[in-house]
Amino acid sequence: MQQRAVQYTRALSPLFPRRKKKAFAFDLDGTVTAVELLPLLARHAGLEEEIAELTRRTLSGEIDFEHSFRMRFSMLRHIPLLRIHESMATAPLDPHIATFITSRPDECVIVTGNLDLWIMPLLERLGCRYFASHGTLREDGPRLHSVLDKGAAVRVLRTEYRDVIAIGESMNDVPLFKAATVGVAFAGVHAPVPEIRKLARYHAPDGAALCDLLARL
Repeated sequence: MQQRAVQYTRALSPLFPRRKKKAFAFDLDGTVTAVELLPLLARHAGLEEEIAELTRRTLSGEIDFEHSFRMRFSMLRHIPLLRIHESMATAPLDPHIATFITSRPDECVIVTGNLDLWIMPLLERLGCRYFASHGTLREDGPRLHSVLDKGAAVRVLRTEYRDVIAIGESMNDVPLFKAATVGVAFAGVHAPVPEIRKLARYHAPDGAALCDLLARL
């Protein structure tokens, strides 16, 4: 009977692979990057003030993220993709967080509402897995197909990892924190909104403190 049980377990093991220990799910804008990216792009369209105001209201939760992102996308979609990629290739990253991610690509994941077409140079610099809003490029410019649900992204990760540690600071990170095992509120660029502070188990004032904490979790 014992031998049969062992054989049965071995037969099932490929169907039920062991989950990896943990994943670090990072927000991108204002967490991994030292700036918000859409206001950076807005300079190419002369829309700095409009995009900055929409971004501010979105981060604080005054405007729903999906609605706001669709508005900002429609305002910025005519910027040539090459020019956007030039900006993304040189966008400043928090050096501590970037080093942490590039040294642990199998454990780190970017979870961002930003558009995959726009941020691809940044994702290539970081070299890790990502979840992002999805678009395709057409002759008349990019088309936005879907805006990422960060909670759904974490639910996918939790089928593969026992623990998912979320790092972020704004209202659009609330679904990320609610679906994760542990939340870390990051204050390196923006003060975390009250909802994130309530959901977070840990708080980190800057990139160095954050990476020290994550290495010990």
